[in-house]
Amino acid sequence: MPTTEYLVKARSRNGRLVETKMSAASEAEALSRTRQLGMTPIAVELANTGLNREIRFGKGRVKVKDLAIFSRQLSTMLGAGLPILRCLSILSEQTQSQRLKDLLLEMRDDVERGSSLSEAMSKHDEFPPVMASMVRAGEAGGFLDATMGEVADALEAEVKLRGQIKGALTYPIAVGIIAVLIVVGMLIFVVPVFQGLFDSLGGQLPLPTQILVVMSDGLKDPKIFGPLIVIVVGGVLWYRKYKNSLKVRRVVDPVKFRIPIFGKLFQKVALARFSRNFSTLVHAGVPILTALDIVGDTSGNIVISRAVADVKESVRSGTGIAKPLTEHPVFPDMIVQMIAVGEDTGALDTMLGKVADFYDQEVSATTEQLMALIEPLMIIVLGAVVGGMIIALYLPIFSIYELIG
Repeated sequence: MPTTEYLVKARSRNGRLVETKMSAASEAEALSRTRQLGMTPIAVELANTGLNREIRFGKGRVKVKDLAIFSRQLSTMLGAGLPILRCLSILSEQTQSQRLKDLLLEMRDDVERGSSLSEAMSKHDEFPPVMASMVRAGEAGGFLDATMGEVADALEAEVKLRGQIKGALTYPIAVGIIAVLIVVGMLIFVVPVFQGLFDSLGGQLPLPTQILVVMSDGLKDPKIFGPLIVIVVGGVLWYRKYKNSLKVRRVVDPVKFRIPIFGKLFQKVALARFSRNFSTLVHAGVPILTALDIVGDTSGNIVISRAVADVKESVRSGTGIAKPLTEHPVFPDMIVQMIAVGEDTGALDTMLGKVADFYDQEVSATTEQLMALIEPLMIIVLGAVVGGMIIALYLPIFSIYELIG
């Protein structure tokens, strides 16, 4: 039977006004389902028609922080004995993310039609594969509330990790932008003033000053500046669109680990994410091969993904996990030895959890060290750029008296 999307306005049990979308065969069915959810209907009308059409610019996105909050709240509600449908309805009302609200309402409808929570979750790319797999394992084992708590722990660790990375990158990016603005401002407004003075005096300009003059003329010339802006903006847009493609990742991901200063940080972040996700999946009872498929895709770096692919082949042949990791330098000996001990003792999830905790601490320590190092380094770089431009501008002044004479 075809369904229609209705916009339902109702009062929840605590008297709160709720406005939600619902797919139903008729207006009467929408009213009936609203009452079944424990709400009092106020108005029902067709959604996305006429003046009721909601205008949005893109789908929006669900942040990792929103998923962490959702997982923690769902774990608490399930532990209190609330049914899944009721949990999804309550959470759809409470979330601050409009996109997540829409997803939860769609998931609630799917579950109401007979789908499992993991099946409903797997339909949406906004939910990470590791999350859907753990929910599937929790449903099969009858411990979904505990599993959602573990998902929340993993997502909260990911939020903390991303916050540390942003903290480490914010200062150099900000100083870099300021340096670019200063250089552009001097080339557009300051250099032409000196250029007029130099032209009136005549003579040969020093090479550094000639370079500044050429750069200044280029920025003022639309035939040069226009295409340059198009190339830069086009390159940024192209990278944002294709940065997750396999061809781009094969080139960019290995380079990330070789970047001076930040390379070690990126490597530790990737190892922490790999260990945390792998530990969480194994502890939830997800089969090893399935867990390896997921952590390979969610590691965030193709170097890790290639190593995990080798591990999968090793596990299929009955060799184990630790041995193939020794062939990949990205994995330090400590990780390999911890995984080997975990395999021998049957406590692989515990050992991986300890590795993840270790690298979380390493990321924190590395971030603090980088912040202490980058601040004076960026000041030196900014001073060198601006000071070099000023020296280049004043070099011809030393020969002014000769030109006048």
